[in-house]
Amino acid sequence: MKTKVSRSRSPYIVRGTTDFIKVTAAMFSAGLATFALLYCVQPILPILSHDFGISPASSSLSLSVSTAMLAVGLLFTGPISDAVGRKPVMVVTLMLAATLTIACSLTTSWHGILIMRALVGLALSGVAAVAMTYLSEEIDPMFVAFAMGLYISGNSIGGMSGRLISGVMTDLFSWRITLGSIGCIALIAAIVFWRILPPSGHFRASSLRPRTLLINFRLHWHDRGLPLLFAEGFLLMGAFVTLFNYIGYRLMQPPYHISQAFIGLLSLVYLTGTLSSPKAGSLSVKYGRGPVFISSVALMLLGLCISLFSSIWLIFIGMLIFTPGFFAAHSIASSWIGHRAKRAKGQASALYLFFYYVGSSIAGTLGGYFWHNYGWSGLVIFLAGMLLCALFIGRYLARLPEALAKPKSR
Repeated sequence: MKTKVSRSRSPYIVRGTTDFIKVTAAMFSAGLATFALLYCVQPILPILSHDFGISPASSSLSLSVSTAMLAVGLLFTGPISDAVGRKPVMVVTLMLAATLTIACSLTTSWHGILIMRALVGLALSGVAAVAMTYLSEEIDPMFVAFAMGLYISGNSIGGMSGRLISGVMTDLFSWRITLGSIGCIALIAAIVFWRILPPSGHFRASSLRPRTLLINFRLHWHDRGLPLLFAEGFLLMGAFVTLFNYIGYRLMQPPYHISQAFIGLLSLVYLTGTLSSPKAGSLSVKYGRGPVFISSVALMLLGLCISLFSSIWLIFIGMLIFTPGFFAAHSIASSWIGHRAKRAKGQASALYLFFYYVGSSIAGTLGGYFWHNYGWSGLVIFLAGMLLCALFIGRYLARLPEALAKPKSR
């Protein structure tokens, strides 16, 4: 009991301290495992299409069902963490997701794989919903954007690792051995996360009563900025996932005939996101969130347009520009949520990520229609429309006075 009191009165964690190193290392590990588990199927979508005799749109469901169930789970795991604590929810759900991925590698039917992937997404919601909230509560406000950027760097490396390992190992062995290996690696990362993450020092349990949840829900939607940030999550993630879902199909067809291993190597562009996320956090302190966010989305649009060229090198350059733009924009939007939400931050973060992953599911599957019927040019037009909407909303967000971030007192 005395330990809890001492911990609750501790100051916020500041950059340069041992606790800051532990938190950022633990969150980096969790982000790496989460996104490796979530996106490890993306490079092997063409292989799944071939092995199970299904269309590209049907194959993309192995990712879409995960992100859809993750989005649904966010509506529950965020409020649950507000009641029972941040660390327990993250540890249990991350270990469960790793175990389910190992089980998925042993599943023989396509429908069974979809069920396993849906459960993986549901489990990962416990990490996705709570990690940002933990950081906004425990890290000193001066360093939250930087810490959030480091966490999202872990996300980018996780997404890269899952795709890279998946693409290369599937070429050498099989996609089943690949999924099993990624599940084991994620389980080790979950154990590291459990052992080094400091317990919450500023967490205050809130009620899980439906009336309280509804009041907080209405409070978030009455804020002028939060609903717009939710929309940004939908648009940004939808565009990002759709591009990477179908780039493999394009490059494996004539005139490219790129191998599965090389498709996996394309995920190395995620390393640019590892650098851009914390950098965007630092720049937002100097120039403001709005200008940095708008510039990041514009960078995505530029990279997307460059991908229209037929040269393989220009396509790769386009992805090199598109990817850091996405991670920078997501980093800014994530820290913006914690800034605007003055109550039930876990629920606010969960709502942002709900729309974030719904965008992944809807746009990722709908993109298959554009790719099948209109080719790469049609897909680019679809994604450009989403990014132009994101730019328009970002300009409005940038003009909102900071004073409006605080909800009206009642």
